[in-house]
Amino acid sequence: MPRTSPGTHWNPGAYLTYASERTQPFIDLLQRVKMPQARTIVDLGCGPGNGMPVLRQLWPEARIIGIDSSEEMLERARTSTAEDAGIEYLQADIRTFELEQPADLIVSNAALQWIPEHRQLLPRIQNFVAETGVLAVQIPGNHTAPSHRLLFEYANRDPYRRYIDPASLLQPTGEVSDYMLDVAGAGWHIEGWETRYHHVLQGEDPVYDWVAAAAARPVLQALPQDLLEQFAAEYKAALREAYPRTALGTILPFRRLFIVARRTH
Repeated sequence: MPRTSPGTHWNPGAYLTYASERTQPFIDLLQRVKMPQARTIVDLGCGPGNGMPVLRQLWPEARIIGIDSSEEMLERARTSTAEDAGIEYLQADIRTFELEQPADLIVSNAALQWIPEHRQLLPRIQNFVAETGVLAVQIPGNHTAPSHRLLFEYANRDPYRRYIDPASLLQPTGEVSDYMLDVAGAGWHIEGWETRYHHVLQGEDPVYDWVAAAAARPVLQALPQDLLEQFAAEYKAALREAYPRTALGTILPFRRLFIVARRTH
């Protein structure tokens, strides 16, 4: 959920259209943290704050700091948690954020993939974890899925590609084992796993709506209005073919990677 793409803006309302589906992996990640007490929690890429109620329920006494680079997302987050004095927000880039004191728990849910060099950042983030603390990360891994493959394919076609910075497209992520090795080291216990969710979405073009609020956002915002409408029509048609409607609705398989790194001393 971090907002690192220059020159683009996030729409919290669109992102939260599928809030429960986007929050469930966060719940699954936190259930594996197994830390009964945490005084300070940092949520890197907190987005519109949809994960804050989960953190508060699990750690009712903790001080929680949400960090995000998007002011639009932080405004929504502040509004949604205004009654909780124990939650504060900081507008900062994950690549350069600083903490005054180490945190007992640092979490990041669907955020790091927006940063091309995110794997190189993991050791720096680990440095902010307190003794016996935990780093818990969830990263989508869907660069080979039709939704992302078609986005890349269409974005590289004429007449669209002249407007689109290739660097704005999400880059392939690593495998679970890659991330486990990135955070491995003396004094750390590492767990890793992956889950492929099968979301049942409703509506005319639900996969487009899902992707448009996140992975496709930089592409859509880069196009002039006339080409945006043309691109959207073509991309929607391709997604309807790749993800046909069923008796349940439109089923979107979505792969997510999980890492929990626990500092043992």
